[in-house]
Amino acid sequence: MTDANLADRGATTTGPTYWYGEEPVGRRSRSKAVLEALRIYRAAEVAMRRRTRDSMSMGENELLVLRYLLRDTTGHVRPGELTRYLGLSTASTTALLDRLERSGHIVRVANPADRRSLFVQSTPRADAEVRQTLGMMHDRMLAAVIDMSPEDSATVVGFLRRMSDAVDGVAVHDAAIESS
Repeated sequence: MTDANLADRGATTTGPTYWYGEEPVGRRSRSKAVLEALRIYRAAEVAMRRRTRDSMSMGENELLVLRYLLRDTTGHVRPGELTRYLGLSTASTTALLDRLERSGHIVRVANPADRRSLFVQSTPRADAEVRQTLGMMHDRMLAAVIDMSPEDSATVVGFLRRMSDAVDGVAVHDAAIESS
């Protein structure tokens, strides 16, 4: 009998579970349902990102740079900041920025306070292309959450932050183990 069937019958016994230790059956069933919904969402998001990359003829890092630059309100993003953000080498970042500049999505402008350094800025073309490509999806996403109550919104935001912390914690933990 599955955990969901046991939960439907009102079973409340605890027992060992594959990943999550001993938990009441109903609690485990609810937890698994939430995690499965999150996995399904994540798969849909990954597919959407692939379609976006394909439609814009860009790689993941190019899209990450555009998103970073479009969110920046200062216009003062240095290439080194993008290198750290992406976790790439300086040479790889330079090649990526060269491609984005050739395609008309970014410009490099001299820092007026220090002519030896540059700022990287998105172009109006990049903004228009991203809006055209992702605008309808963002509208659908907003429609899915716009009517949530403040309490439901707080619950979802809290959940997603805890999941982000849990996933980020794995990378930190794994890196600590590898460096030991």
